[in-house]
Amino acid sequence: MAGHSKWANIQHRKGRQDAKRSKMFSKLSKEITIAAKMGAPDPEFNPRLRLAIQAAKGQSMPKDNIERAIKKSAMADEASFEEIRYEGFGPGGVGVIVEALTDNRNRAASEVRSTFSKNGGNLGETGSVSFMFDLVGYIEFAADAASEDDMLEAAIDAGADDVVSSNDMHEIYCAFDQLAEVAAALEKHFGEPQSAKPVWKPQNTIAVEGDKAATLIKLITTLDDCDDVQNVYANFEISDEEMERLAG
Repeated sequence: MAGHSKWANIQHRKGRQDAKRSKMFSKLSKEITIAAKMGAPDPEFNPRLRLAIQAAKGQSMPKDNIERAIKKSAMADEASFEEIRYEGFGPGGVGVIVEALTDNRNRAASEVRSTFSKNGGNLGETGSVSFMFDLVGYIEFAADAASEDDMLEAAIDAGADDVVSSNDMHEIYCAFDQLAEVAAALEKHFGEPQSAKPVWKPQNTIAVEGDKAATLIKLITTLDDCDDVQNVYANFEISDEEMERLAG
């Protein structure tokens, strides 16, 4: 997922990860609570909860935080959250998918729409962008978790469809309905992954550079900072040289 990976690397190089840890934990907690509320509070019987907990552990979220998020699902006064997907276009015609978990649909829609319009984009209709993506399973390991060859061999044996290795990470893609199975198999070899979740993978990418690239990164970053937004996906590609320039 070229756009997502490039953007993640830019975020890391800018040193934003530490500053965003609290917000990241908040989003992970929300996903755990929703997963537990929609199914059983036991991850053994709830695949979505199992993946949410796995993702939280991959980001070093404390055990107490995870347990607290699960307990919140049983609280009578806990807000009722709604899952909403927004689709739109950023600078250069790049397709953008925004997944939100919100207890206020109007607030979320207003914030997402405003962020698009202020950063060179526009919100589209449902289906206007998602047809250019495939919903797949995504598993991420740090680069030092295994060699490229070892990761490829283990992933293929586990039933994965594709592996993309770089200096920063190993990205494993599999069928959406096989995510939990493939993630569990790889965990036995390499420990807990940094991430294991469904993602929207672009079928093709659009190259962006210069001012359009800078504005696009600002759009995605601002969307990701929205409290109601859980995930942002985009079908863009940025050259290594351009990435270095943006990382500043």
